[in-house]
Amino acid sequence: MKIQWSLIAGLIFALLTAIFAVINVDPVQVNFGFDVVNIPLILVILGCALIGGIIVGSYGIFRQYKLQKQIKSLNAELTKLRDADTSLDSFNTDNDGLTGGLN
Repeated sequence: MKIQWSLIAGLIFALLTAIFAVINVDPVQVNFGFDVVNIPLILVILGCALIGGIIVGSYGIFRQYKLQKQIKSLNAELTKLRDADTSLDSFNTDNDGLTGGLN
């Protein structure tokens, strides 16, 4: 359900951005530092929205990769601790049988 609401919100945002961009079609000067060009404002708005989406998406992918790596590490540690606990339980069971009759 959360994915559906995210998709709907994304579509609404895209629609609002498109409407805002279509309204603003006048050419504007854009200074790139080494050159000045006249570009329609619609391209500037859509370009900035695209760059923002790429940045946010990249951050999300990086964060997901980092969390997956942490999950993998923690699962390996958990498996190691469970194996150690199992071997310790079997060691205690063997010792209980040896010292049970001496008391």
